[in-house]
Amino acid sequence: MRFAVLGSGFWATEVHAASLAGHPDAELVGIWGRDAEKAAAAGARYDVRGTTDLDALLADVDAVSISLPPSVQPDLAVRAAQAGCHLLLEKPVALSVADADRVVAATTAAGVASVVFLTYRFRTSTTAWLEQAGRSHLVGGSVTWLASTFAADSPFRGSVWRAEPGAPLWDLGPHALSLLEPALGPAVSAVGARAADGTVNVVLEHEGGATSTLTLSASASTLSAGEEFWVHGDAGRLVLLPEAGATAHEAHAVAVTELQAAALTGGAHPCDAAYGARQVRVLAAAQDAVAAGARRTV
Repeated sequence: MRFAVLGSGFWATEVHAASLAGHPDAELVGIWGRDAEKAAAAGARYDVRGTTDLDALLADVDAVSISLPPSVQPDLAVRAAQAGCHLLLEKPVALSVADADRVVAATTAAGVASVVFLTYRFRTSTTAWLEQAGRSHLVGGSVTWLASTFAADSPFRGSVWRAEPGAPLWDLGPHALSLLEPALGPAVSAVGARAADGTVNVVLEHEGGATSTLTLSASASTLSAGEEFWVHGDAGRLVLLPEAGATAHEAHAVAVTELQAAALTGGAHPCDAAYGARQVRVLAAAQDAVAAGARRTV
C-alpha cells in the first residue's frame, strides 16, 4: 500500500515517516507540508517527494498517515477520504464534535478504512492487559499522566495547540480513554476540576456503574513527570506496566499493518474514525464539566 505522510513536523518525520519508510508491507511515496521548505527537507531525508501540492500527492497514493494539529486534521482527512485514500489519523481526531462527525461521514461515504493512532493501543503489553481486564469484574480505574511538554528538552515545546489551556485533556485524554473504555465500558458522564497549575482532574462514570479518574498535566516538573495506568476489581489492581524498549515508531508500524488489514477486508477497526469521534464527545463533555464545575453527560 502506497502512503503519504501529511505533516512535516517532529512527530510526522520521526514517527510516521520513519515507520512507513521501514515497513515491510508499505511504501512511503511522499510527504506533504504547509511549509514548502520543511516539506522538501522531510522528503529529502527519506528520499521521497516533499511537496505542498496535496491533490497531486493524494492522486498518487492509497492511504495517508496524518500528523497535523487537531484543528487542521479534519479538513485534510475529509479531502483525503474523498480522494479514495484510507486514513491513519492522529488523536484527537478533531477539537469539536461537528468536525469529528465530518471525518466519519467522509470515510463512510468514500468506503475507506480508518484507524486512529493511539500509541498504547498498538503495543503487545496493552493487548495482554486488556485481555486480563476482560476476565475480571472491574469497578474502577485510573490514569495519571504528568508531562513536561514545554521543558527545554521536549520535542513538543514549540507546539502551539498544546499550549492552550484545555490541551492536557485533548492531548493526553485520548490515550487515557483508549485504555479505560475498553476495560470499563463507554464513559457516559464526567465531572472535573482544574488545578492552579493547569492540571486537569476528571472523574468518569462508565456504562454499568464503574468509575475512573484522569489526572492530566502538560506542565508538570521533570521530577514529577510520568505515567500510571491501572484498573481494579475482583482480581485486584491490574497495572499496565511500561513495555521495555517500546517506541512510538514500532506502535505506528502496527497501526499501519492493521489499517491495511481493515482496508483489505472491509472491516471496521476498533479504533476507527467513529471511535475517534466518540472520544471527542467524551472529551467535549469533560471539558464542559471542568469549566462549569458540574456533571455533564456524554
